[in-house]
Amino acid sequence: MRIAMIGSGYVGLVSGVCFADFGHDVVCIDKDQAKIAQLEAGVMPIFEPGLKEIVDKNVREGRLTFTTDLAAGVAGAKAIFIAVGTPSRRGDGYADLSYVYAAAKEIAGHASDDAVIVTKSTVPVGTGDEVERILREIRPDSNIAVVSNPEFLREGAAISDFKHPDRIVIGSDDARAREVMQEAYRPLYLNNQPLLFMARRTAELTKYAANAFLATKITFINEIADLCEATGANVQDVARGIGLDNRIGRKFLHAGPGYGGSCFPKDTLALVKTGHDAGAPLRIVETVVAINDQRKRAMARKVIAACGGSVRGKTIALLGLTFKPNTDDMRDAPSLMIIPALQDNGAKIRAYDPEGMAQAKTVLENVEFAQSAYAAIEGADALVLVTEWDAFRALDLSKVRTLLKSPVVVDLRNVYRPDEMERHGFTYVSIGR
Repeated sequence: MRIAMIGSGYVGLVSGVCFADFGHDVVCIDKDQAKIAQLEAGVMPIFEPGLKEIVDKNVREGRLTFTTDLAAGVAGAKAIFIAVGTPSRRGDGYADLSYVYAAAKEIAGHASDDAVIVTKSTVPVGTGDEVERILREIRPDSNIAVVSNPEFLREGAAISDFKHPDRIVIGSDDARAREVMQEAYRPLYLNNQPLLFMARRTAELTKYAANAFLATKITFINEIADLCEATGANVQDVARGIGLDNRIGRKFLHAGPGYGGSCFPKDTLALVKTGHDAGAPLRIVETVVAINDQRKRAMARKVIAACGGSVRGKTIALLGLTFKPNTDDMRDAPSLMIIPALQDNGAKIRAYDPEGMAQAKTVLENVEFAQSAYAAIEGADALVLVTEWDAFRALDLSKVRTLLKSPVVVDLRNVYRPDEMERHGFTYVSIGR
């Protein structure tokens, strides 16, 4: 099958590459000429484990190409995926759908009459209706169908998630469109991966509901962590105690500095707006959004308290800048709130991240970027662990103790054991323990 993927960002690139690896003929389209030139040169615009290898393989075998020419790219494509960004609209928090609608208008002028247009971007309920209206207005006599097929990829494990999904949600009542989607996902379908067919609006809401529930779970355990600190309990034991209940599950019960990334912040906010517009306010999700924002700011206060109540004139070594490990994504990362808050209180920041420093330099000011974890730590008054990269899980604690000017460690991811840190002579502060 010939597949066109419009948008070569995180979702579009990973999805297009994986479809190519299934044996389909895929063209990835993007208006960003520099990005397409990078991809044609074999340079990945994002960091995702295993992505370059799978791109190189499918380009070499002739199944994957890149272009800025949408007209040529969608010509003859049986399925055309829209995978452009839907960021929060500045000022009001609604999802910005301008890129989706612009793509729909361009597609309408060049797609074949029987093409299936698939919205892969995360969009509010009813967006597919508007995409269909745009297509019908421009091509009233075509047989083009519009499908919702939301993505459920985790950054850092996206390729595995695409090839071994928990489920594939397909929103369409059109029998022909469903057949095209079954053909696209045929390799997974043969392995008994569940294809869930539902109405288009239901599929759109399923994506938002999934992210809001996971964000709620994270926020819940973070609040329990605060209660653990206040009462002398251990949040990790609480998480195990409740997570082994199959009705609850163990995932997303790791206390930390709050969620970030490309999905949870913008999707929870967009869902809140949808609820208000529909007259069905989502009070739980509203509270989750507010608590998460407050929590990130509270982490800076935690660091200040660990440093004796003041960080003025002190150098803070900060390990981990991205919102999670195995990605270079800085969007809504906790570090973006923690660092300015510490700087406002007079601290100097020296930071290190294995993959995120290039992106961090575009969004952070007055930060000294080190070349290694130990270089960041040397001579610092305190060490703050913000992102739990594997490289930070087995630091030489004796070396860390020697390099630090003061033996203060604030572990916002509970990577280390309190007894181990105390044995090495650290003043150790963690989350909910």
